[in-house]
Amino acid sequence: MVRGVLWVLAAILLGGIVHLSTVLAMPEAAKQDAYSRLAQLTPVNAMAPLAATKAGAEIMPFMDPAFAAAVCRYDLSDGPLKLIAPVVSQGYTSVTFYTRRSVAFYAINDRAAGRHTIELDLMTAAQHAQVPEDEEVTAADRLVIESPTTMGLIVLRALAPEPGLMPMARQALAAATCRIQSQ
Repeated sequence: MVRGVLWVLAAILLGGIVHLSTVLAMPEAAKQDAYSRLAQLTPVNAMAPLAATKAGAEIMPFMDPAFAAAVCRYDLSDGPLKLIAPVVSQGYTSVTFYTRRSVAFYAINDRAAGRHTIELDLMTAAQHAQVPEDEEVTAADRLVIESPTTMGLIVLRALAPEPGLMPMARQALAAATCRIQSQ
């Protein structure tokens, strides 16, 4: 009786270990992650609008059809990146930063930006350390985001509260730019 209970507990423990290690290894083993899917559709260090979401044919899983989306695949090897996203949408506009392995590391929306434009610099910690300190420029004037990796994704989303406002949301995203800063 006791021996049977020990075997059952050992089997449950082994099954839990296998399950946990499989779940943790899945992101590294995935061949069609977000970055890989978008690499075929978007240029590097440039903003690219994503096609309208259709049920069953989404580029990325769980895309909301009420949002227009644009993506910038970035590579900071050549220098820091400058992102400018005008907030013209009547709804909600957000910018989310992801590493190459789809880990979100920063997000900001139009309400938090408090301006008519979301403007920021994306760079690695090493690049940020090389930026000279300017006493005239405060942290409120220049938003600097440190990326934990040199490659990743920036996703802009603009809400169209009504289907008729989708062209305006797409137009707002089309005005966004993402490019390497000139020295």
